[in-house]
Parts: sequence; structure tokens; C-alpha cells
Amino acid sequence: MTLIVLAVIAAVIVFWGVGIYNGLVAARNAFRNAFAQIDVQLTRRYDLIPNLVEVAKTYLKHERETLEAVIQARAAAVSGLAAAKAQPGSAEAMAKLGAAEGGLAGALSRLMVVAEAYPDLKGNQNMMQLSEELSSTENKIAFARQAYNDSVMAYNNRREMFPGNLVAGSFGFQPASLLEISEPGRREPPKVAF
Repeated sequence: MTLIVLAVIAAVIVFWGVGIYNGLVAARNAFRNAFAQIDVQLTRRYDLIPNLVEVAKTYLKHERETLEAVIQARAAAVSGLAAAKAQPGSAEAMAKLGAAEGGLAGALSRLMVVAEAYPDLKGNQNMMQLSEELSSTENKIAFARQAYNDSVMAYNNRREMFPGNLVAGSFGFQPASLLEISEPGRREPPKVAF
């Protein structure tokens, strides 16, 4: 009889541990999926930027530095995204991506301010369409980042709370980092009003 009771207790402990482990795996997969949604939107944004620069080039011949800054910031952001895709949730990768996104937002803002000074460019149909798509993408990025950060918080809570912390520590579940823009003044999407 004692053997049966011990077997039942052991089975309950095993099922309890498996349940917690599976919950941690599901939470980790949820934040990775949420990051994949950020990846989709950032890639879309990065694909729009060269078109925006090409349209602006013909009008902004005297603003070469601004255009080059946008191109360099885009390259840095693409590099940051690649590093973050390799390790979603990594503190270093998220910090690099956040800094690169802050730099890109600043460069795009400068481009839009310069473009305001050129009435022909503001009236260009392609520029207006690209600006509208970029603005829409910025909103989607903000929603995707919020969903990612919510998923990271849920995962970290599950990982750190008792009894999940016992299983998480035993199986090497690492903490995930939020995606934050490095400078508070750059948290708003660039203004793209034409």
C-alpha cells in the first residue's frame, strides 16, 4: 500500500513538473512568435525606405547628407534586426536593435523635416503614397512591439514565479529582454505629414 501511495505521489510530481515545463516552453514560443511579427513589420519598413530615398533624391539634390544618413541608419537597423532574429529576447540583441531603431527614427524624422521645405516633393504622388505606407507601418511596428513586450513579460513572470522558477532554473530557461527604444524622445514614430 505504501508503495502505491509513493508511486501516485511521484506521478503527481512528474506531471506537475511536465505541466510547468510545457507552460514555460509555450510562453517562450509566444514571445518568439511575437518577435517574428516585429520582424515582418520592420522588414516592410526597411523595404519602403530605399523607395522613399529614391523619390526624394531628385528633389533633394542639396540634402545629400540627410539621404546618406537615412541609408546608413537603415543599414544599421537591418544589422540590428538580424542580430535580434538570431537571439530573440537576448538583452544585448534587443539593446542593439532598440538603439538602431532609435537612430533610424531620427534619420527619417530629419528627412521628413527637410522634405517639408520642398513643395514639389510634398506634392509628389509617389512620395505621398510612400509616406502613408511608412506611417501605417510605424503604427504596426508599435503594436507588434507592444505584443512582444507583453509576451516577454508573461514569459518572465512564469519563469520567475514559484514553482515555475524551480523548473526554469533546472532546465536553463533564460530571462527574455523587452524591446525598448534607447532614447525616450524617440519613442514616437516619425512624423510623415504631406
